[in-house]
Amino acid sequence: MSEAESPQSTEAELIAVRREKLARLRELGIDPYGARFETTTTPGELRADFAEGRAVTVAGRITALRDMGKSVFFQLSDALGAIQGYIGLKGMEEERVAAWKCLDRGDWIGITGETFLTRTGEPTVKVESFTVLSKSLRPMPDKFHGLADRETKYRKRHLDLMGNPESTALFVARSRMLAEIRDFFQARGFLEVETPMLQDVAGGAAARPFETHHNALGMPLTLRIAPELFLKRLLVGGFTKIFELNRNFRNEGISRRHNPEFTMLEAYWAFSDFERMADLVEELVCHLAEKFCGGLKIEHKDEEGNVTRVIDLSRPWRRANYHDLIKTAAGEDFFDLTPEQRRAKCDELGVQISPEMEDYEVVQQVFEKLVEEKTFDPCFVTRVASELIPLAKVSPGGKTIEVYELIINGQEISPGYSELNDPDAQRERLEHQAGGEEEQKVDYDFIETLEHGMPPAGGIGIGIDRLVMMLTGAPTIRDVVLFPLLKRKAD
Repeated sequence: MSEAESPQSTEAELIAVRREKLARLRELGIDPYGARFETTTTPGELRADFAEGRAVTVAGRITALRDMGKSVFFQLSDALGAIQGYIGLKGMEEERVAAWKCLDRGDWIGITGETFLTRTGEPTVKVESFTVLSKSLRPMPDKFHGLADRETKYRKRHLDLMGNPESTALFVARSRMLAEIRDFFQARGFLEVETPMLQDVAGGAAARPFETHHNALGMPLTLRIAPELFLKRLLVGGFTKIFELNRNFRNEGISRRHNPEFTMLEAYWAFSDFERMADLVEELVCHLAEKFCGGLKIEHKDEEGNVTRVIDLSRPWRRANYHDLIKTAAGEDFFDLTPEQRRAKCDELGVQISPEMEDYEVVQQVFEKLVEEKTFDPCFVTRVASELIPLAKVSPGGKTIEVYELIINGQEISPGYSELNDPDAQRERLEHQAGGEEEQKVDYDFIETLEHGMPPAGGIGIGIDRLVMMLTGAPTIRDVVLFPLLKRKAD
């Protein structure tokens, strides 16, 4: 009995059959879990650079099998591509035929043979010899329907990658985008650096950290919520163009836009400012779109493949004042109202607020719900309230800060600042932000570092997961993170 002959078999029955085949391979003196296997190419490379009559050695997973008795066609695949193989069993040694009959979809094999084109023009390898590299004991997802259940996709990503070529292509694209981002910054003279993920004071953002403890030192530590304060220490030390591409951790909610650990890029450019950093981000995102998306119009589709939105990244991108955008959405008189009247206005606008929110937080909530979530084409929102970001330089006049917030696809993709480098002003603003809350502590060592002199600089952060969501059309952050955090399933 084989899987192909019994499509209605239960998983337990299929596993039992595969275990019988595993035992049979061992009876034949074949190690079903292989060893080192030297290849001359990969399935994807071979198909992309195909020529007839080449002797090749290639390895991959069998992802399709068409057994016609004495002739078998199969597909050999890995994450980066696939090639067809053909093996003729007529005239083959009996033990080798028996070994081949023990193979199923999902098994890994290595093959040696010669390339040719079939009558239909399909690039193919005619197998002269094969080596079993790993016998799969569980069946692959259905080859026609893939893996459809979204929770299973996230919990068992290996099955998603086996059964859904679109998922594999997305994560390959993500990896290549990260490499391109590194190349982009390095080509412009930025040095890649690494800063601590374990910190004794969680700084650089207003967020609740994950807490841990170092036994040998006997001290509490947190996982970093942002690398900003350490990167600025490097500016003080004399590095003038730096970036870091790594993980941040925030002990907060999970949603379609939030995962507790996420990938962030931060970059700092001495003697620059927020406007120059905005230009840099615009150039980067458009470069990625043209390289990986084929242009500056990005289609977003629903699960049925229908286009729901087209994001237009054509340059130059819009730049708009924070207060002007809110007045357009909430009324020209919004900032003429008293704080109590603004709260009442939120009820009229359908914006939920909580009693403990300060007035600037109420205003920010209006911005997020009525402006940010409804802005899909790129917009640099500038001149935001000074209370929102304590690490940015205050604009002349003192009521706003030299900041942009880049909104694309209804969410913030990147903030950028003219960095605050006055140590006394920085101390005052961080102490005000802390406000006695337990999770907020002031990093006085950072303040002391600033007293040694930090050059004026522009800085940016880019949420890589959200950027990939926007460029690929993925609906949730879980679709662009290989292993998103999920609640443990009940026993």
